Amino acid sequence: MDVDWKFICLRMVNASRDYETEFPARYQRVHTRGLELLRVAAALRATAGREAMLGLYSALGTIIHVDGNPEMFDDRSGIERVLVDLGHSIDLAGAAYSDEFDEVVRADTELAESRCGGNIGTPVLTFGPPDGPSFFGPVINKAPVGSAAVELWDAVLALGTNPHFSELKRSLRGRPDFT
Repeated sequence: MDVDWKFICLRMVNASRDYETEFPARYQRVHTRGLELLRVAAALRATAGREAMLGLYSALGTIIHVDGNPEMFDDRSGIERVLVDLGHSIDLAGAAYSDEFDEVVRADTELAESRCGGNIGTPVLTFGPPDGPSFFGPVINKAPVGSAAVELWDAVLALGTNPHFSELKRSLRGRPDFT
């Protein structure tokens, strides 16, 4: 399976919304931190290529979701530490606080929104890019392994490639489980 990494920025998706009244108090910082880290990812993708995305996403996701330490990225030193651990230049950390890569992140975000019809979050999957179908999801709270992972993928692939499928939703969800 070939994976092509594109960005979707919830801060940009929700740019027209009022964070003070429409979201829990922490969302503005969470979404802004996401934008900052996507800027770094865009800088890394521009310099090291798309193959560098898996390592970066894995490292950031582990620190934020598994270790429960998103505040590590509230200053440049945490970002620099991840870049060094992955063998990349710490200079890329400066992208977090610059708008230099905002157009790249915005273009990928707008592409995801246009392919799904708006009203989306993460992840967005596209089958058979660049022209294959896209949709938001699946959102799962525990990643399956082995044959269960293949079964879920096959189901998502069947729905995602059906030209008549548009939505399947369940708002009840468990807490994320990374064990």
